[in-house]
Amino acid sequence: QVQLVESGGGLVQAGGSLRLSCAASASIFSIRTVGWYHQAPGRQRELVATITISGTTTYGDSVKGRFAISRDNAKNTVYLQMNSLEPEDTGVYYCNTIPSVYAWGQGTQVTVSS
Repeated sequence: QVQLVESGGGLVQAGGSLRLSCAASASIFSIRTVGWYHQAPGRQRELVATITISGTTTYGDSVKGRFAISRDNAKNTVYLQMNSLEPEDTGVYYCNTIPSVYAWGQGTQVTVSS
């Protein structure tokens, strides 16, 4: 069973940066589109960034221009560089393929203070 492990979250002031990582226990990121999902407190999980097998990226309107998704196939890892963080970015971040065919990891908590 493939495991997804997210890391890199933390507490940061508004305007700061974080780099999230998502490591998979198998080479799934090189063969599937991958996404980062954000679950704000009391809200449903939503997709904020994706990267295809060919490297094409897409972003939600709320993070466009501030976040960047990337992938290292050799390390089975996907990253999310988060810049100019805003309090609205607070929440738990998860990664998964699209569609999300694998069990969800524990996520990584991001808290942005104003």
